[in-house]
Amino acid sequence: MNNLRADPTDQALAALRYQTAARDLEHIVRNIAARYIVQQVPLTWRLLHAIEAEALADLGFASRHDALMLGLFQRPSDLPYPETDEAVDFGTSTALPAVFAFAVSAYEEAARRAVKPASENSGLKRSRPWGG
Repeated sequence: MNNLRADPTDQALAALRYQTAARDLEHIVRNIAARYIVQQVPLTWRLLHAIEAEALADLGFASRHDALMLGLFQRPSDLPYPETDEAVDFGTSTALPAVFAFAVSAYEEAARRAVKPASENSGLKRSRPWGG
């Protein structure tokens, strides 16, 4: 298993499994964050930790991926973050634990959508999948 000269097929399969798990976790985190976003709850450190705990405890996520894969998404214990009611601010850092990055991204996306002028949103015509 720890063979440094692993078969390229094994490496490709491992990468695919990781990408699948990351997409799955991102979907879970975005759904959790959306509950808070629609209630206009600001993203605080305490909330970010709660989102992380809920996402990583998701039984569906745990059942779809093996323990080794789940461990890749755990935040290292030597990487502490505040657990306060202060607003989350990572400054210019781009090195975030996966759950934190997905939650921050969801909040940033919601903020961008909220800033768009109402006229810009109302002018969009919904396209129908059947072309009508």
